[in-house]
Amino acid sequence: MSNEAILQSGQAVSVHHHEVHEHHEHHDTFVTKYIFSQDHKMIGKQFLMTGMFWAVVGGLFSVIFRLQLGYPDQHFPFLETLLGHWAKGGRLQPEFYYALVTMHGTVLVFFVLTAGLSGTFANFLIPLQVGARDMASPFMNMLSYWFFFSASVTMFASLFVQTGPASGGWTTYTPLSALGGASEGSKAGMDLWLVAMALFVVSQLLAGLNYISTVLNMRTKGMSMTKLPLTIWSLFFTAVLGVLSFPVLLSGFILLLFDRHAGTSFYLSDIVLASGQILPNEGGSAILYQHLFWFLGHPEVYIILLPAMGMASEILAVNSRKPIFGYMAMVGSLFAITILAFLVWAHHMFVTGLNPFLGSFFVLLTLLIAIPSAIKVFNWLTTLWRGNIRFTPGMMFAIGFVSLFISGGLTGIFLGNSALDIHLHDTYFVVAHFHIVMGVASFFGMFAGIYHWYPKMFGRYLNHTLGYIHFWITIAGAYCIFWPMHYEGLAGMPRRYMDYSNWISFRQFGPLNEFISVVALIVFSTQILFLFNFFYSIFKGRKVRTQNPWESTTLEWTTPIRPGHGNWPGEIPEVHRWAYDYGKDGREFIPQTEPIGPNESGGH
Repeated sequence: MSNEAILQSGQAVSVHHHEVHEHHEHHDTFVTKYIFSQDHKMIGKQFLMTGMFWAVVGGLFSVIFRLQLGYPDQHFPFLETLLGHWAKGGRLQPEFYYALVTMHGTVLVFFVLTAGLSGTFANFLIPLQVGARDMASPFMNMLSYWFFFSASVTMFASLFVQTGPASGGWTTYTPLSALGGASEGSKAGMDLWLVAMALFVVSQLLAGLNYISTVLNMRTKGMSMTKLPLTIWSLFFTAVLGVLSFPVLLSGFILLLFDRHAGTSFYLSDIVLASGQILPNEGGSAILYQHLFWFLGHPEVYIILLPAMGMASEILAVNSRKPIFGYMAMVGSLFAITILAFLVWAHHMFVTGLNPFLGSFFVLLTLLIAIPSAIKVFNWLTTLWRGNIRFTPGMMFAIGFVSLFISGGLTGIFLGNSALDIHLHDTYFVVAHFHIVMGVASFFGMFAGIYHWYPKMFGRYLNHTLGYIHFWITIAGAYCIFWPMHYEGLAGMPRRYMDYSNWISFRQFGPLNEFISVVALIVFSTQILFLFNFFYSIFKGRKVRTQNPWESTTLEWTTPIRPGHGNWPGEIPEVHRWAYDYGKDGREFIPQTEPIGPNESGGH
């Protein structure tokens, strides 16, 4: 069969497939379109909305415990109304304070910044940017959302158990989490936490396998790997990290459930309870749990950060009207971060009695990861350098991401050094470091992505004025909340304590804690403003009139303003060039679909 005949039959198949698609779309009911949808764009929006719900819940938890930290002597009657016996007399009970800290961490790390960030943008952007009709397996994609949804329901239900939600810190370290009698939060709430997290891991694995196979197998004609936008590279490496490390976490949780209910001794050994009772368990190791947890826990940091890095790269290039600086170096540094992320987990364990020689090995690898991170920072700054910058809200958040990543990342060099870490471990210095570099920075990447791709998601724009207010209050607030915590940590102030007013050495931080709590309340309120902007604009926002509002080169802007299921009404466009032809040969931008001309200066 000649190439021409194959090509023609391929076209016939794609046209036929398209006709079937159109016909099928006609019969979409509300349930198949919005609830059990197999359209990657709708599933992305489902992840986003669920992530937003969790962001409000997780943020509210932090506001409640900041009230306690800022005003340790005061009573807030409304807390008793809201939380019942967990806040007797308007003051948080100690065990519930710890539960709030636990749930805040769990919800924001896993449900918002993992599922909300990757789930939204990997689903929404991968088929659109690689030139595919949908994911490799739309059904598996739908399942990944519903596993996440069931994990969310289980986790939310744990808030209403009589003994309260899990309270072992978001890492749920053994033996506290392995012994039901250890605390109220180690009872039913902990079981629900473990079940929810197991469902969550299944969701992430289904999604990750889908993302990887779509990027590898479903790129349109001409879309070689080196023509992919950096967003896709980052989401691809994120999926690889998740698929390789989440199963380890699942095994750790299953062994923990065995210890809790089947009398095994994976993590329990030689424990005497406060009542004097000696437990029969022998031979287990609490440190084993930490190894299993952090073997996911460190890649998890990059599972959260990489999508934000990729989206920031894309948005910086589009709005600087310049090609991204050092494309292959950016891809190489993403790859290096992916490899090194698996080799540094024990830097979370320098104070567990780890062999110092082994510690020095992890120090070296931890400091090595600063090199690819520095390459990325250099390339972002050089992309901005002398660019014709458009300060859209998306661009502001992308630049904010770079700022936070630099300032938060530098403090990681302190913590990566095992000798310094012995003093700083489990103090507010750690809280400050990872909130800035991972938490707030990734939120900024997420906001940048929402503002930038919102016109493609909903066919309308977000209100820019509200976007600028959102940006300035959030970035100023983030620095005001977390930067002072470095000084508290250097002074040795431990994290997760409920009341510092009884220590002479920490009493000096009373006014500072109050300041942080006030700012936290202001920043949280500003996120409510963003939510209003988001939902109001879906129905009332300014309509998008042009197919390519940001004058971007990538494929998603070649689809209709509101793409249907299948994305392109006719043929999928063919790709001829890389994703960053901005400011070339006297033209502001050249789409990826435009063939390279005979007189064109050297391509990528």
